Amino acid sequence: MTLPPEAHSHRSTTKVSHKPFKSRHATKGLIKELTKGKIGGHEKGNRSTPHQQVMSKLARRNQAKQLRQTKHQENAKAISVFAGHHGAPRIVAVVPLSEDCDTHAAIRNLNQSVGNEAARPSEGPWRVRVERFAQSILYVPVEQDLIYAMDACRVADFVVFLLSPKQDASEESEQLIRAIEGQGISNVLTMVQNLDSIQPAKKQPQVVASLKSYITHFFPTQDKVHSLDSDRECANVIRSLCTTTPKGVVWREDRSWMLVEDLQWPEIEQASSVAEEVVLTGVVRGKGLKANRLVQVGDWGHFQIEKITDATLPTTRKRKADEMTVDSEDGAATVLETPDDDQDDLDELAPQEEVMGDAYEVPMSETTSERKGVLLDDHHYYSDEDRNMPPPPKKLPKGTSSYQAAWFLGDMSDTYSSDSDQDHIDEEGDLSMEPPSLVQNEPITTTPADPTETTPSEYPQSETFNDPSPADEAHDLEAYRNSRVSAAEDREYPDEIELHPTVLARERLSRYRGLRSLKTSPWETSEDKPHEPQDYDRLLRIPNYRSARKRAVNEALVGGIQPGHRVSIHLRNVPLSLRHHQQPPSSSSSSSPSPPLPLFSLHRHEHKRTVVNTTITLPSSSPSPIASKTPLVIQIGPRRFLIHPLFSELSNTPNNVHKYLRYLHPGQTAVASFIAPLTWSSSTPCLYFTSSSTSTSNFTTSNSTASTSITTPPPLTLLATGSLLPPSPFRVLAKRIILTGAPFKIHKKLVTVRYMFFNKEDVEWFKALRLWTKRGRQGFIRESLGTHGYFKAVFDGRVGMQESVGVSLYKRVWPRGAVGWRMDVREGEQDVEGMKGAGEDIGKVKEVEMDDALA
Repeated sequence: MTLPPEAHSHRSTTKVSHKPFKSRHATKGLIKELTKGKIGGHEKGNRSTPHQQVMSKLARRNQAKQLRQTKHQENAKAISVFAGHHGAPRIVAVVPLSEDCDTHAAIRNLNQSVGNEAARPSEGPWRVRVERFAQSILYVPVEQDLIYAMDACRVADFVVFLLSPKQDASEESEQLIRAIEGQGISNVLTMVQNLDSIQPAKKQPQVVASLKSYITHFFPTQDKVHSLDSDRECANVIRSLCTTTPKGVVWREDRSWMLVEDLQWPEIEQASSVAEEVVLTGVVRGKGLKANRLVQVGDWGHFQIEKITDATLPTTRKRKADEMTVDSEDGAATVLETPDDDQDDLDELAPQEEVMGDAYEVPMSETTSERKGVLLDDHHYYSDEDRNMPPPPKKLPKGTSSYQAAWFLGDMSDTYSSDSDQDHIDEEGDLSMEPPSLVQNEPITTTPADPTETTPSEYPQSETFNDPSPADEAHDLEAYRNSRVSAAEDREYPDEIELHPTVLARERLSRYRGLRSLKTSPWETSEDKPHEPQDYDRLLRIPNYRSARKRAVNEALVGGIQPGHRVSIHLRNVPLSLRHHQQPPSSSSSSSPSPPLPLFSLHRHEHKRTVVNTTITLPSSSPSPIASKTPLVIQIGPRRFLIHPLFSELSNTPNNVHKYLRYLHPGQTAVASFIAPLTWSSSTPCLYFTSSSTSTSNFTTSNSTASTSITTPPPLTLLATGSLLPPSPFRVLAKRIILTGAPFKIHKKLVTVRYMFFNKEDVEWFKALRLWTKRGRQGFIRESLGTHGYFKAVFDGRVGMQESVGVSLYKRVWPRGAVGWRMDVREGEQDVEGMKGAGEDIGKVKEVEMDDALA
């Protein structure tokens, strides 16, 4: 068998395929191309930390096991308060988001899904026992009221939102969700009521999808909207309520808290306005409850604890087949804990110290009458000019030594010594009145050449300056200021003020000072002592905030009555005026539903007043800015206050001086400062509300013809949100004002300025301040011209005629005091009945600020 001939193959010699280039090091471009689109992270198998690199496989398994056990123990401890027949009930707040939603019908449907036919109470919380899961549930039906819903949700383990398939959620409902979410919320469930009313049935999934899209806008973790018309879905909701571990709220779980179930007032009316002992009953939650710490009861205020007694519900035990025994308490209740010598007092301010009357008075050598210039940083310039000024030159014969010159009492020659006197003669032939070390020489980068016979002066020779007539000057001033009145000009210079020609600036602005730099210049605090608010030095001062906060929070981790116990708390000295305010349903005799009454334990020192600093963010959708000192209602964790905050820039400066803001504009974040009790937790959110005017209605009682005025609670509107910052009484809020003038004559860098001051004395007083222009030029005042406030100024560059010359002045403003807020009291009456009188004078400045009218 012959083999077939092989096909002829011709090797190409003209086409050579080279090997690809292999680089030892990849270039940056190649690395970027290879990693394009990949998410950065550690590769599988890599050990990130040095400790993991040396750990063996067995050690890593052991560490993972320990983490699992720790997590399991924490979970078991969190749900242990709900274990047992008398365990704490799971608090469920049912919040309707539409007017056609019925909370009681929704609770009835949930109970019927597990075969529970518990009778509905007349009002208030609804407690049921779910035997299938051996858990107790306390339903809190909520009305469409902001304060009512917030009080219920901040003590709830679960929040169930009810949606309507027919009505869209209103703006009030959206604001309600924002407020509940802002104060902190635990587990959330969403249900729709009357879904079967949507016909045909094929449209129901579309409605559910639309409602899910709405609720996930606020709570993205919501994966399903349950239907109350389905027993299966209601049973699944009950299963979730009974088996899910509540995640809680961070600021709430750091302290002991409870929902008051029963409230007992003294049976006998006392002659005094204070009740000796008021008993509140509920189940302890959170951390251990201590009798030495104060408690905050709703919006009533904080009180001392007289004692804590046991209030365990009676149990029913089965001994024999046909014999039942009920265990009940015999005699007085068991006292669990009483306060000792370490109990916190109610003093909000430090003890009054004996201070000499002249301790804060300005020395006579530095009084305003003897000072000759404004305070710049930490020094009054020109007040000691007699020591800094060089001696005036004498007319002495040529060749006279310094020793011989001391014996001449007057001028002895008509000729000047050019070598000795030229240093004291300025460019215009006048005697220089400026010491070389003064501040106005600093911003100038170029020094003019010394005038000689061959080198002319940079500045022109002095010419005669004639003051204009009063009528012409008034006409020119009015025309100049009218040309500058515009919205754009006001926004560009928000701190600019205009002085009246008859006002003396050195008296009107006596409290103001100059600063070279707002962020780095030192602030002389001794100048502020005469204007300090009353009792400001008695506020709480914390040198090391982080260490003190850690000690106070860790103190609540040990001791006290453990969570899960039902106790009765006996309070001291509760005002009787609070008897008809925010009563629990069991003790309320009125037909109107009462909001839930929460109780929170305060950490050590949390009742003492200090300067509280909080961030505030005004949403971009806000229609108008907020002015400083506007009355607002703020909620900080368990407490609400009526405040008049001062806004300042959110900055971190080395000198702790921050610019005061007259307005907070939409979309802006600032710091709000006010005087209020301390709150340790840094994770506590802050909510700001504004209230409309309180409305009153008149009615006639049946047994009297007199007309009685009833005050209805003013509606609150969520305005802004924020968080807590470390408190500090040493934070300086510097209020800035800007005095502006207009160029009158310009010769290179020498400018004649007018309309900034209106007399010669004011020019001399503010001569040490640095001038600036809109385009960033810096300068200083050289000398005054005439008697109407004109002056010459030198800048570091050319200045145009359309420029405005300005000077910045600062003074310290003080935060104002806050008072406790109650829903049933007018804003002007917040500091009356039931309020603590300590610290009412805080924030009341000794003298009235008169510059707000001109600002």
